[in-house]
Amino acid sequence: MDIWGFIKKYYIDSLVYKEGYNVVNTITFAIILLVAVYLLYRFLEKRFTIDRRFVLSTVPYIIFGSSVRVIEDARFLEPPISYVFMSPFIFFLIFLLAFPTLLLAKRFAKERYYIPYSAIGLIAMLIPIAILSNLRVVNPLVLPYGLAMATGVSAVFYLALSKTRNLLSLIVIFSHMFDGFVTFMGIEYHGYVEIHVLPSIIVDTFGAIALPLVKFVVIAGILYFIDTSNEKEDLKNFIKLALIVFGLAPGLRNGLRITFGV
Repeated sequence: MDIWGFIKKYYIDSLVYKEGYNVVNTITFAIILLVAVYLLYRFLEKRFTIDRRFVLSTVPYIIFGSSVRVIEDARFLEPPISYVFMSPFIFFLIFLLAFPTLLLAKRFAKERYYIPYSAIGLIAMLIPIAILSNLRVVNPLVLPYGLAMATGVSAVFYLALSKTRNLLSLIVIFSHMFDGFVTFMGIEYHGYVEIHVLPSIIVDTFGAIALPLVKFVVIAGILYFIDTSNEKEDLKNFIKLALIVFGLAPGLRNGLRITFGV
Protein backbone atom coordinates (compact mmCIF):
# COMPACT_ATOMS: atom_id res chain seq x y z
CA MET A 1 0.00 0.00 0.00
CA ASP A 2 1.43 3.38 -1.04
CA ILE A 3 1.17 6.54 1.05
CA TRP A 4 -1.92 7.82 -0.75
CA GLY A 5 -3.63 4.45 -0.34
CA PHE A 6 -2.82 4.50 3.38
CA ILE A 7 -4.20 8.03 3.82
CA LYS A 8 -7.33 7.20 1.82
CA LYS A 9 -8.03 3.99 3.73
CA TYR A 10 -7.45 5.20 7.26
CA TYR A 11 -8.41 8.88 7.05
CA ILE A 12 -10.43 9.92 4.00
CA ASP A 13 -12.75 6.93 3.60
CA SER A 14 -13.67 6.95 7.29
CA LEU A 15 -14.82 10.54 6.86
CA VAL A 16 -16.44 10.44 3.42
CA TYR A 17 -18.26 7.14 3.93
CA LYS A 18 -18.86 7.62 7.67
CA GLU A 19 -17.16 4.32 8.47
CA GLY A 20 -16.34 5.38 12.00
CA TYR A 21 -12.97 5.60 13.69
CA ASN A 22 -10.11 3.15 13.39
CA VAL A 23 -6.97 2.72 15.48
CA VAL A 24 -4.80 4.75 13.10
CA ASN A 25 -6.97 7.87 12.82
CA THR A 26 -7.94 7.67 16.51
CA ILE A 27 -4.29 7.83 17.60
CA THR A 28 -3.55 10.57 15.07
CA PHE A 29 -6.49 12.75 16.06
CA ALA A 30 -5.79 12.18 19.75
CA ILE A 31 -2.20 13.38 19.37
CA ILE A 32 -3.28 16.45 17.38
CA LEU A 33 -5.96 17.34 19.93
CA LEU A 34 -3.62 16.86 22.90
CA VAL A 35 -1.00 19.12 21.33
CA ALA A 36 -3.67 21.70 20.44
CA VAL A 37 -5.13 21.63 23.96
CA TYR A 38 -1.67 22.04 25.52
CA LEU A 39 -0.75 24.97 23.29
CA LEU A 40 -4.12 26.60 23.92
CA TYR A 41 -3.66 26.30 27.67
CA ARG A 42 -0.19 27.84 27.54
CA PHE A 43 -1.62 30.77 25.58
CA LEU A 44 -4.68 31.29 27.79
CA GLU A 45 -2.99 30.96 31.18
CA LYS A 46 -0.96 34.11 30.49
CA ARG A 47 -4.01 36.16 29.61
CA PHE A 48 -6.98 34.79 31.56
CA THR A 49 -7.87 33.46 34.95
CA ILE A 50 -9.32 30.09 34.02
CA ASP A 51 -12.02 29.98 36.66
CA ARG A 52 -15.64 28.87 36.88
CA ARG A 53 -16.86 31.88 34.91
CA PHE A 54 -14.45 31.10 32.08
CA VAL A 55 -15.62 27.49 31.86
CA LEU A 56 -19.35 28.22 32.15
CA SER A 57 -19.22 30.97 29.53
CA THR A 58 -17.67 28.46 27.10
CA VAL A 59 -20.47 25.87 27.49
CA PRO A 60 -22.79 27.55 24.91
CA TYR A 61 -20.12 27.00 22.26
CA ILE A 62 -20.06 23.28 23.11
CA ILE A 63 -23.83 23.09 22.70
CA PHE A 64 -23.53 25.04 19.44
CA GLY A 65 -20.98 22.54 18.14
CA SER A 66 -23.12 19.53 19.00
CA SER A 67 -26.21 21.07 17.42
CA VAL A 68 -24.36 21.97 14.23
CA ARG A 69 -23.02 18.42 14.07
CA VAL A 70 -26.60 17.10 14.13
CA ILE A 71 -27.50 19.47 11.29
CA GLU A 72 -24.93 17.58 9.24
CA ASP A 73 -26.31 14.25 10.45
CA ALA A 74 -29.76 15.35 9.29
CA ARG A 75 -28.34 16.06 5.81
CA PHE A 76 -29.10 19.76 5.77
CA LEU A 77 -25.59 20.10 4.33
CA GLU A 78 -24.05 18.41 1.30
CA PRO A 79 -20.45 17.38 0.58
CA PRO A 80 -17.88 18.82 0.54
CA ILE A 81 -19.25 21.47 2.95
CA SER A 82 -20.63 18.76 5.23
CA TYR A 83 -17.13 17.33 5.82
CA VAL A 84 -16.17 20.47 7.73
CA PHE A 85 -18.96 19.75 10.22
CA MET A 86 -17.76 16.20 10.97
CA SER A 87 -15.34 15.14 13.67
CA PRO A 88 -12.54 16.01 14.18
CA PHE A 89 -12.89 19.14 12.03
CA ILE A 90 -15.93 20.34 13.96
CA PHE A 91 -13.65 20.98 16.96
CA PHE A 92 -11.52 23.37 14.93
CA LEU A 93 -14.59 25.03 13.44
CA ILE A 94 -15.94 25.81 16.90
CA PHE A 95 -12.49 27.01 17.93
CA LEU A 96 -12.52 29.48 15.03
CA LEU A 97 -15.74 30.93 16.44
CA ALA A 98 -15.00 30.84 20.17
CA PHE A 99 -11.32 31.86 20.22
CA PRO A 100 -11.54 35.19 18.33
CA THR A 101 -14.74 36.00 20.24
CA LEU A 102 -12.96 35.38 23.53
CA LEU A 103 -10.00 37.58 22.60
CA LEU A 104 -12.22 40.43 21.37
CA ALA A 105 -14.37 40.18 24.49
CA LYS A 106 -11.26 40.42 26.65
CA ARG A 107 -9.96 43.42 24.73
CA PHE A 108 -13.16 45.46 24.93
CA ALA A 109 -14.81 44.22 28.14
CA LYS A 110 -11.60 43.57 30.12
CA GLU A 111 -12.29 41.52 33.25
CA ARG A 112 -15.99 41.30 32.40
CA TYR A 113 -15.15 39.54 29.13
CA TYR A 114 -17.34 36.59 30.05
CA ILE A 115 -20.53 38.64 29.53
CA PRO A 116 -20.17 39.36 25.78
CA TYR A 117 -18.31 36.06 25.27
CA SER A 118 -21.15 33.97 26.69
CA ALA A 119 -23.82 36.17 25.09
CA ILE A 120 -22.45 35.60 21.60
CA GLY A 121 -22.16 31.88 22.36
CA LEU A 122 -25.80 31.77 23.43
CA ILE A 123 -26.93 33.55 20.26
CA ALA A 124 -24.87 31.20 18.10
CA MET A 125 -26.26 28.21 20.02
CA LEU A 126 -29.86 29.20 19.28
CA ILE A 127 -29.36 29.22 15.50
CA PRO A 128 -28.82 25.46 14.95
CA ILE A 129 -31.38 24.66 17.66
CA ALA A 130 -33.96 26.70 15.70
CA ILE A 131 -33.08 24.77 12.53
CA LEU A 132 -33.37 21.42 14.31
CA SER A 133 -36.78 22.40 15.69
CA ASN A 134 -38.13 21.85 12.16
CA LEU A 135 -37.37 18.12 12.38
CA ARG A 136 -39.92 15.57 13.51
CA VAL A 137 -39.33 14.17 16.98
CA VAL A 138 -39.07 10.37 16.67
CA ASN A 139 -37.88 9.32 20.14
CA PRO A 140 -39.11 11.95 22.64
CA LEU A 141 -38.00 10.17 25.82
CA VAL A 142 -34.27 9.80 25.11
CA LEU A 143 -33.20 13.26 26.26
CA PRO A 144 -35.42 13.34 29.39
CA TYR A 145 -34.31 9.83 30.43
CA GLY A 146 -30.68 10.66 29.75
CA LEU A 147 -30.88 13.89 31.74
CA ALA A 148 -32.68 12.18 34.63
CA MET A 149 -30.22 9.29 34.92
CA ALA A 150 -27.20 11.57 34.57
CA THR A 151 -28.61 13.86 37.25
CA GLY A 152 -29.18 10.96 39.65
CA VAL A 153 -25.69 9.52 39.27
CA SER A 154 -24.14 13.00 39.48
CA ALA A 155 -25.97 13.65 42.75
CA VAL A 156 -24.61 10.41 44.20
CA PHE A 157 -21.11 11.36 43.05
CA TYR A 158 -21.42 14.82 44.59
CA LEU A 159 -22.58 13.47 47.94
CA ALA A 160 -20.20 10.51 48.09
CA LEU A 161 -16.87 12.19 47.36
CA SER A 162 -16.29 15.28 49.47
CA LYS A 163 -12.92 16.06 47.88
CA THR A 164 -14.53 16.49 44.46
CA ARG A 165 -17.52 18.46 45.73
CA ASN A 166 -17.38 21.48 43.43
CA LEU A 167 -19.45 22.77 40.53
CA LEU A 168 -17.02 22.05 37.70
CA SER A 169 -16.39 18.46 38.79
CA LEU A 170 -20.15 18.01 39.03
CA ILE A 171 -20.60 19.30 35.47
CA VAL A 172 -17.84 16.98 34.24
CA ILE A 173 -19.39 13.85 35.74
CA PHE A 174 -22.86 14.91 34.56
CA SER A 175 -21.59 15.44 31.00
CA HIS A 176 -20.04 11.99 30.80
CA MET A 177 -22.94 10.23 32.49
CA PHE A 178 -25.32 11.92 30.06
CA ASP A 179 -23.16 10.74 27.16
CA GLY A 180 -22.93 7.22 28.59
CA PHE A 181 -26.64 6.77 29.23
CA VAL A 182 -27.76 8.34 25.95
CA THR A 183 -25.32 6.17 24.00
CA PHE A 184 -26.51 3.11 25.91
CA MET A 185 -30.13 3.83 24.97
CA GLY A 186 -29.19 4.49 21.36
CA ILE A 187 -27.37 1.17 21.01
CA GLU A 188 -29.68 -0.96 23.12
CA TYR A 189 -33.08 0.30 21.97
CA HIS A 190 -32.76 2.40 18.81
CA GLY A 191 -30.36 0.56 16.51
CA TYR A 192 -27.40 2.92 16.73
CA VAL A 193 -23.80 1.67 16.81
CA GLU A 194 -20.71 2.87 18.64
CA ILE A 195 -18.14 4.23 16.16
CA HIS A 196 -15.23 4.99 18.50
CA VAL A 197 -12.51 2.38 18.96
CA LEU A 198 -12.33 1.89 22.74
CA PRO A 199 -16.06 2.27 23.47
CA SER A 200 -16.88 -0.18 20.68
CA ILE A 201 -14.57 -2.75 22.28
CA ILE A 202 -16.32 -2.21 25.62
CA VAL A 203 -19.76 -2.60 24.01
CA ASP A 204 -18.75 -5.73 22.08
CA THR A 205 -17.22 -7.30 25.19
CA PHE A 206 -19.56 -6.33 28.01
CA GLY A 207 -22.63 -4.84 26.36
CA ALA A 208 -23.86 -1.26 26.01
CA ILE A 209 -24.73 -0.93 29.70
CA ALA A 210 -21.01 -1.08 30.47
CA LEU A 211 -20.47 2.34 28.84
CA PRO A 212 -21.92 4.53 31.62
CA LEU A 213 -20.41 2.23 34.27
CA VAL A 214 -16.90 2.42 32.82
CA LYS A 215 -17.25 6.15 32.23
CA PHE A 216 -18.26 6.71 35.84
CA VAL A 217 -15.28 4.81 37.26
CA VAL A 218 -12.76 6.43 34.90
CA ILE A 219 -14.04 10.01 35.13
CA ALA A 220 -14.60 9.84 38.90
CA GLY A 221 -11.02 8.61 39.29
CA ILE A 222 -9.65 11.37 37.08
CA LEU A 223 -11.62 14.03 38.96
CA TYR A 224 -10.45 12.73 42.33
CA PHE A 225 -6.85 12.87 41.11
CA ILE A 226 -7.31 16.42 39.77
CA ASP A 227 -9.08 17.79 42.85
CA THR A 228 -6.58 16.30 45.30
CA SER A 229 -3.49 17.36 43.34
CA ASN A 230 -1.37 20.42 44.07
CA GLU A 231 -1.50 21.74 40.51
CA LYS A 232 -2.56 25.32 39.78
CA GLU A 233 -6.27 25.98 39.80
CA ASP A 234 -6.05 27.33 36.26
CA LEU A 235 -4.70 24.00 35.02
CA LYS A 236 -7.25 21.99 36.98
CA ASN A 237 -10.12 24.04 35.60
CA PHE A 238 -8.80 23.90 32.05
CA ILE A 239 -8.55 20.10 32.20
CA LYS A 240 -12.11 20.00 33.51
CA LEU A 241 -13.22 22.19 30.60
CA ALA A 242 -11.60 19.74 28.19
CA LEU A 243 -13.36 16.86 29.95
CA ILE A 244 -16.69 18.68 29.67
CA VAL A 245 -16.13 19.11 25.94
CA PHE A 246 -15.35 15.42 25.42
CA GLY A 247 -18.41 14.38 27.44
CA LEU A 248 -21.13 16.93 26.75
CA ALA A 249 -20.39 17.39 23.03
CA PRO A 250 -20.84 13.74 21.95
CA GLY A 251 -23.58 13.18 24.52
CA LEU A 252 -25.72 16.03 23.26
CA ARG A 253 -25.04 15.15 19.65
CA ASN A 254 -26.04 11.53 20.23
CA GLY A 255 -29.10 12.56 22.21
CA LEU A 256 -30.31 14.91 19.49
CA ARG A 257 -29.60 12.37 16.75
CA ILE A 258 -31.66 9.71 18.46
CA THR A 259 -34.42 12.15 19.36
CA PHE A 260 -34.86 13.17 15.73
CA GLY A 261 -34.00 9.75 14.30
CA VAL A 262 -31.16 10.96 12.09
